Amino acid sequence: MAQSYPAPAAPMIRRPWLRILSVGLALWIATIVVIFLTGNPNLVPTLVLLGSFLVPVTFVAWAFQRRETGEITPAFILNTFLAGGVLGVLAASLLESYLLRPSWWLFLGVGLIEEAVKLAALAFLTRHLHAKSVRDGIILGASVGFGFAAFETAGYSFTALFTIDGLSLTQVVQTELLRSVIAPFGHGLWTAILGGVLFSASTREHITITRRLILAYLGVALLHALWDSMHVIALFLTLLLTEGVKYQATPHGWLVRPSGGQVMLFTGLQWTGLAVVSLVGVIWLRALAAARRGPQAPAPRYGWRVPIRPPGT
Repeated sequence: MAQSYPAPAAPMIRRPWLRILSVGLALWIATIVVIFLTGNPNLVPTLVLLGSFLVPVTFVAWAFQRRETGEITPAFILNTFLAGGVLGVLAASLLESYLLRPSWWLFLGVGLIEEAVKLAALAFLTRHLHAKSVRDGIILGASVGFGFAAFETAGYSFTALFTIDGLSLTQVVQTELLRSVIAPFGHGLWTAILGGVLFSASTREHITITRRLILAYLGVALLHALWDSMHVIALFLTLLLTEGVKYQATPHGWLVRPSGGQVMLFTGLQWTGLAVVSLVGVIWLRALAAARRGPQAPAPRYGWRVPIRPPGT
């Protein structure tokens, strides 16, 4: 007779996000080394995908461990990350192509459009959840935002490959490094804030659009616009605080030749501005997460309640 034995318990990993980050980083570095040693262009998509998804996936795994309900499963997180990211990127691309033109309000328009499509994707993908807590809204919002950031970074990395001097793997690596460093303070943070505010007033039967949600959306869009325009703001302030610019003739026309002091001032102003925008977002998110520990707030008296059709009807 064959004797059956109980299946061994799966080993518990205390910090799966750390395992994802360390293994993924090692694979990304190995891919870079092999590409430079062999010159094999077939490995470029591997480099783009690893570098674009490593940090977003790591932060989603870290946030997943802090969920409040069993409804948020790994499959559900994966769905919001991939579907939310793709839907957001596609919708933002369409709207920005038809609605935006070069102007002083370009960055604000980008912020309004991208935050709107991510919020809409989040509301659509999570509409059938029975329990909608602030913490779960923050986690799922971050998942959608990081999915958007991952696909956006993949696009920027692929575009960076093509330069006026031919293909440049160095530009791809630099783009992925920079966007990986700033990724935790961008799309994931902004959509996490909107997710927490959205879930704070919504129920199983309704997605509630309140005045607080509208104000949060406008505030997050403003942070987004300031983040995207910080390069221009830093350049304007640099020219304002220094004696102006010098020009040099090149085959492509007259270009600005900044001094060493201007370069340092511009870099400092840009990174200081990004740090301030990030700090505002982090403080806002922490205040939102801390507020959930207090007494349960009553349902809002005013707001537009969008009814949710039960599955299968």
